[in-house]
Amino acid sequence: MSELRAIVDDLAGIIKAHDNGHKRLLIALAGPPGAGKSTVAEALAETLNQRIADRPAEVVPMDGFHYDNAILDAWGWRARKGAPETFDVSGFLSLLHRLKNEAGEIAVPVFDRTADLARASARMVMGHQRLLIVEGNYLLLDRANWRDLFPLFDLTIFLKPSIETIEERLIQRWLSYGFDRQTAEARAKGNDLSNARIVLSESRSANIVIQD
Repeated sequence: MSELRAIVDDLAGIIKAHDNGHKRLLIALAGPPGAGKSTVAEALAETLNQRIADRPAEVVPMDGFHYDNAILDAWGWRARKGAPETFDVSGFLSLLHRLKNEAGEIAVPVFDRTADLARASARMVMGHQRLLIVEGNYLLLDRANWRDLFPLFDLTIFLKPSIETIEERLIQRWLSYGFDRQTAEARAKGNDLSNARIVLSESRSANIVIQD
């Protein structure tokens, strides 16, 4: 917990230094599954909102752009869910353009892990929220369509744990969903680790890299 607090405090200081109080900033927080992105993103937004009086920070998760299971089933992609091709990257790009260029309230989708589906318009970005922490696996992916996201980010952060740490965290994640150890290990070592290796090997360089 103290290590997380130190990381978040350092990042909050860097982001505050970039903030001019007017321009909306899109901050990419990328990394492989199991890196702790959601935890860091929420803690970072909370810290920024404690330090800046008008509470300008909000988290925008990429996971709301998962294709629905019905679509993945129709395409034969269900077993690859979570891979880059199983996200609506064009829809996500359109949202980032809106967040960058529009001043009003904007609704964003959020992925419900328990229900295993994306919920439309589940979170609101308000007009005064100018520090947007965009969180997701593939934000810095150097592949067609995904690389179009990169120019929209004002600051990029990459969480880079070891593959061993990622594997154990992924196993613990599946265990927390009620799976037995054997099933949890199979899920973690299958599609999840494959996606983690894609993120680690094909992401562009970030302004800040945090190794675990």
